[in-house]
Amino acid sequence: MAASEDPVKVVPVRHYGQWAGAVVALVLVAMLINTLFSKIPSGQYVCRTVSGVRHCHQASVWRFSWNIVFHYFTTSEVLHGLELTIFLTVVAMVIGISIGVALAVMRLSSNRLLSMTAWVYTWFFRGTPVLVQLFFWYYIAILYHTITIGVPFTDITFLHLNATTLFSSTVAAIVALGLNEGAYMSEIARSGLIAVDEGQSEAATSLGMTRAQTMRFIVLPQAMRVIIPPTGNEVISMLKTSSLASTISVIELFGATNNISANNYEIMPLLIVASLWYLIVTTVLSVGQFYLERRFARGALRTPPPTPLQRLGRDVRGIASKFRTRRGAVGVAP
Repeated sequence: MAASEDPVKVVPVRHYGQWAGAVVALVLVAMLINTLFSKIPSGQYVCRTVSGVRHCHQASVWRFSWNIVFHYFTTSEVLHGLELTIFLTVVAMVIGISIGVALAVMRLSSNRLLSMTAWVYTWFFRGTPVLVQLFFWYYIAILYHTITIGVPFTDITFLHLNATTLFSSTVAAIVALGLNEGAYMSEIARSGLIAVDEGQSEAATSLGMTRAQTMRFIVLPQAMRVIIPPTGNEVISMLKTSSLASTISVIELFGATNNISANNYEIMPLLIVASLWYLIVTTVLSVGQFYLERRFARGALRTPPPTPLQRLGRDVRGIASKFRTRRGAVGVAP
């Protein structure tokens, strides 16, 4: 009679490192919440009389002055600064993307003059700080009192512009941010165009398509999968870089909060107001970037990545399934 074999005991893998990391993360989160919503003594005393006895105690205030933060969070000055920040970001990115795509095509051109021109542009604007460029365009009237457009080395002119009135602080910020962004977008667009296999262009040429048609219908749609992620990062970066425009008297979001704090001396609460608005807009842009990437990934991935709502629903269903399984296991008689 064969000896009975003991059943194999399955022991789940213990992830001690993950548990330790989760505990550390939980403690850090608890510490952060505690310090964000803690109160400190204000130095003032509040007194009240109870049954003829006067009681006094020291009043406390929010460490991060949340009452002041929410008081100024939706004021007209802050909202107007937020609108100007979004306007600067959108216009500068439109200019930057337009210039960047044109420069990327020029860099890949077989014409040496075009490729060298694009390289020099990228070299110059990536090699100088954006803050210097902001001040350069703001004070451009020192070099050019009148901007004239015409035929070089002749007296033929088509347009005369007064640089002093033309380059206001807002216009100077748009020009500086847009031209600077064009240099970075050119490299992003060029990397996307290079990522497309050359066989795609050769196949399009064999079908009789022109270079422009090949670029529009074959190369660019595939290059967008590579271009969109860094472009989304550039948009978010531009949103924050626009705060530098406050140095040339542009009253955008940071400039507005800075002006308010200069009057009431509430520096930290107004910095928190600006930070919260930047975080809100950045979150909206990140969500939009996710769905845009998901849309252009449809041709490359059989199953697009789940949306945050789909991921949340899947996690909830998984937890519910595990709970039902455990309840069923507990209820089974030995």
